[in-house]
Amino acid sequence: MAQKHILISLAIFLSLLLESSLAKHNSQTITYIKSSCNGTLYPNLCIRCLNKFSHSTINGPQHLAQLALSVSLSRALQTRVYLLNVAKELKTIDRNNKRMFLTVQDCVNQINDSVDQLTQAIKELKRLNQFNTIINDKVLWHISNVETWVSTALTDASSCVQSFPGHRMSKRVATIKVKAKNVAEVTSNALALFQRYASRYKLAAAGTTKKP
Repeated sequence: MAQKHILISLAIFLSLLLESSLAKHNSQTITYIKSSCNGTLYPNLCIRCLNKFSHSTINGPQHLAQLALSVSLSRALQTRVYLLNVAKELKTIDRNNKRMFLTVQDCVNQINDSVDQLTQAIKELKRLNQFNTIINDKVLWHISNVETWVSTALTDASSCVQSFPGHRMSKRVATIKVKAKNVAEVTSNALALFQRYASRYKLAAAGTTKKP
């Protein structure tokens, strides 16, 4: 009986120890996410999006940039599905609203381009892993590719938002605008986090070229 109580007490102790360790780990991860997001244009959105990864280990700025880009791609994919449904609805039910259909179709193309660009950027960022701390022209070329693709994805999403000017609009248009704006904002944050990661390579490369 005494041995049973000892085992139960030990199990409780180990459980509390594990919870304490996880809480400490989560707290450190959340602090890292918050400090990193402070350098973005939309820090509160950045924190909200990345907080879901606080229960796992984030291995530095490269990993954080990878996660931020995955959030961007996920939002772009969700928005594309919504826009495709709206375009289909306009084409089959609301045929008289041809102008709206064409505008939505343009947005579909722009968000689709964002999806393609973000997919390429994520793949390219993964290729950077193999270089570790090596600084050469190939690394800088990969970095430039990621920056170009994410910047283009941001431009495409922003163009979709600008397709619907003004403040007085239908519920459907307002929803499209909010979704496209969200894609643009999370992509802007992802770009900022990637540039923070890439800055160490650029600084190192600049220092190397200055040496005689």
